[in-house]
Amino acid sequence: MQTRSKKQKKSKVVLKVKETPYSAVEEIMEKKLEDIVTILSESGGRKSKLYEEVMSIVEKGLFKIALRRSNYVKSSAALFLGINRNTFTDKMAKLGIDCEKKK
Repeated sequence: MQTRSKKQKKSKVVLKVKETPYSAVEEIMEKKLEDIVTILSESGGRKSKLYEEVMSIVEKGLFKIALRRSNYVKSSAALFLGINRNTFTDKMAKLGIDCEKKK
């Protein structure tokens, strides 16, 4: 019975290892978002746009990363993110991102 127990423990460890990268990323994101939310949450008595603002910041960051990693080739950047090139181009314009390499 001890042998079975050791095997069960081993399989649980393997399961945790598989989940670790995503769990670690979620934990990092949550901590960073807590700081961001603290800064942006002041609505000054008006209706909060917190969700919209945070999502825009995240999306803009992802697009900039994708462009840098693809050497500013939009079709490659779109592929990196797993979206259609036309969608990528439309969202770039909406987010105010240009496709020129920064020097």
